[in-house]
Amino acid sequence: MSSLAHLTLTALPQIPLIQPGDDLVAITLAGLKGAGLRLQNGDVLVYASKILSKAEGRQVALSQVQITPEARALAQRTGKDPRLVTLILEESAQVLRARPGLIIVEHRLGFVCANAGIDASNLGEEDGVLLLPRDPDASARRLRAGLQQATHADVAVIINDSHGRAWRLGTVGVAIGLAGLHPLTDRRGDRDLFGREMRVTVLGTADEIAAAASLLQGGTDEARPIIHMRGVPYRAGPGRLQDLLRPRELDLFRK
Repeated sequence: MSSLAHLTLTALPQIPLIQPGDDLVAITLAGLKGAGLRLQNGDVLVYASKILSKAEGRQVALSQVQITPEARALAQRTGKDPRLVTLILEESAQVLRARPGLIIVEHRLGFVCANAGIDASNLGEEDGVLLLPRDPDASARRLRAGLQQATHADVAVIINDSHGRAWRLGTVGVAIGLAGLHPLTDRRGDRDLFGREMRVTVLGTADEIAAAASLLQGGTDEARPIIHMRGVPYRAGPGRLQDLLRPRELDLFRK
């Protein structure tokens, strides 16, 4: 892999408010045209998870949620809407921590996040919330295949979401779905400037890409959910979210 010399990020313009069933490949192609870009081999497209969720119909009206006894009890502990807590539990494999105003879970997809990634911002409906995509890896594969069919360019696709981190303040973009790249870059065995062999360095390439894209995506009223990136140093090939998740037997904090 050559060393990084230049990296360009472009937020695709004039992306409409996404509705269920919208064709995100067609919307991406229109955005690329509006930005004066043509896809090339090695380009990366990063999609905010929210537009995948909207296109895939993952919006839920809280008024339609049947509250479970478990959710009602947890809602009393946390001060959260028991209808929302019901959805959080349905989307989670395990509740790890809870306090007033916050529930930390292991999501059914395997990562740890707050409130199962359920969000109500930028929906335009007071009663609605949005769940994460059902299978972000599959969503990324479909987008990649559609873009390749339309442009004949070999690209990578990442679905990102904003997550908090243990011991640090602030959210950052992380990859929750991907296609067309290896999400980790193993530098073990490489040499540093002084010839010392690297023994533990494995880079979270997909998460670094996701975080870079989130700088342009914003997350409030920017309306920039699709980011085109050129010059990204990644290794093309099959990849999946599971590759990024630390195996439980190596997790020193949840044993």
